[in-house]
Amino acid sequence: MKKLGETKFVGKIAGWFERFMKKYFDSQTMSYHTVLSIYIPLLIDQAFVSMMTVVNSSMVSSSGAEAVSAVSMVDSLNFFLTNLFIAIATGGTVVVAQYIGKGDKRKASRTISQAVTSSVLIAVIVAAVIIIFSKQTLGLLFGKADQLILDNALIYLIGSAISYPFYAVYQASAGALRGLGDTKASMMMSVAMNVIYLLGNIVFIEFMGLGVLGVSISMVISRICVSIFALIYLIFKRADLKVQAKDFFTLDMGLQKSILYIGIPAGTEQLFFNGGKILVQTFVVMLGTMSITANAIGMNVMSMWQIPANAIQLASITIAGQCVGAGRPDEARKYLRSLNRTARLVCLIMILILWPLTPWILGFFNPPDEARTKIMFLMIFPVVGLLTTWAPSFITPSILRAAGDAKFTTVAALISVWTVRVGLGYVLAIICGLDIYGVWLAMILEWGSRAAIFTWRFKGNKWEQHKFIN
Repeated sequence: MKKLGETKFVGKIAGWFERFMKKYFDSQTMSYHTVLSIYIPLLIDQAFVSMMTVVNSSMVSSSGAEAVSAVSMVDSLNFFLTNLFIAIATGGTVVVAQYIGKGDKRKASRTISQAVTSSVLIAVIVAAVIIIFSKQTLGLLFGKADQLILDNALIYLIGSAISYPFYAVYQASAGALRGLGDTKASMMMSVAMNVIYLLGNIVFIEFMGLGVLGVSISMVISRICVSIFALIYLIFKRADLKVQAKDFFTLDMGLQKSILYIGIPAGTEQLFFNGGKILVQTFVVMLGTMSITANAIGMNVMSMWQIPANAIQLASITIAGQCVGAGRPDEARKYLRSLNRTARLVCLIMILILWPLTPWILGFFNPPDEARTKIMFLMIFPVVGLLTTWAPSFITPSILRAAGDAKFTTVAALISVWTVRVGLGYVLAIICGLDIYGVWLAMILEWGSRAAIFTWRFKGNKWEQHKFIN
């Protein structure tokens, strides 16, 4: 009888889930099964990446707080620089998704090689500049940090720059595959890269004791390997795409124009958005090593809470892009409402599960007691933000961008970041003396300002009027 009761209960849950998915995620463009096939690999990818970040960060922490701080500082610069060519990859995702929605697979396939080519060209230029001016860059941005932190940061920055072109190949390939809806392939690439990165860290940090140098070597090797995997997959495993090696050495200016229509505004947004985050990092440095460490570890913990929501954001680009490409913007509106609600729900679930485990999770990072106390207080801020404003702050602009409304999202995001996150963050943290808590309070308030702007934009119809594919 007990087993029969359990079976009925499971059946009721399954029936409720199917009714829910059909109501909110079925459309003429795609079924809810297609939505799940796009989302689940992205969810696994995000979960795996977050787990690897925690594990790798814990390995770095074994080399001391200075190593953690150095990696954190350079990663803020890495996010700034790599997003220049990741933005081009985003343009490829949107263009591919719209061509798939339109039913033009030939143009979608051709777009893939063009996205890889332009991303790599930008990555090579960025890498060369950073390697040549590495010391000057660190001195300008983080000159007030301790010398040991700066020495470690220099090693990590040069290693990161060497890996940029290979990372660009991966990002452009994975982005284009997401546009196709082939998120399983992009997930497998990400898993392979992170497993190689982890194994490298075990060898170079745990066994050889190379510290930050070991992290750098592991990163370069993992990104070289995944770039090779990506090209092999596109050329040989997806023969139906008809991508050839020579395609990566030619430029189709028509497709490049379409990619850059999205990529340039997205790149500009990321340039200034992450530039703002770097500026924030410069006054985090002024708050001392404990605040730098608390900020770095706190961001890692928060990223774990965001795993399912981040996967929804990535999926929203493919889903909305295909709806708009098919000429059905009303379906994109439907998906926005459904995705925003779902993002809040999964954030709530993650917080309920992980909040009690936070003290245990911090053990992986081995922070000093002072930093541990700060982290526990910091985590109050994202609890509020993730349950209220995060979804409309990040998922809504992703859908707007997938529809081609890239210029507005760029301008609005820049105004919000530089006035609230940077300007107000400095006032709260430095002038008002709120320390790292002021930085995080400004971050949450900035989510609110973005949410208000993008929600207002989406209620109108100007975002529906952009045409950039033939």
